[in-house]
Amino acid sequence: MQKSKATVRQKMHVRKGDTVQVITGKDKGTIGEVVAINAKKSQVIVQGVNVRTKHVKPQQEGESGQILTKEFPIHSSNVMLYSTKQKVASRMTYSFTDDGRKVRMLKKTGEILD
Repeated sequence: MQKSKATVRQKMHVRKGDTVQVITGKDKGTIGEVVAINAKKSQVIVQGVNVRTKHVKPQQEGESGQILTKEFPIHSSNVMLYSTKQKVASRMTYSFTDDGRKVRMLKKTGEILD
């Protein structure tokens, strides 16, 4: 008997809506916004990154096929949070505000993300 692999939800350093910079791969240096996240596979979809063409067959008779361009996911370790004010990529750390809230903060700039 084979043991089934348990899918564990990974904790990721990016969230939907964050501005990130791609740090490796063919789109290295590209800056974009995180559109969607797949936490089980630890993948993110970034706007304008890893754009591929997808050929779609016609669904009904008489309908013509389409060639769509869309963003495909990349691994979350290939992106780094980006500060639009300072124009620099940085790692993230957790800190507490004066009222006791836990927030995400960029290490290089001290900019609070949440």
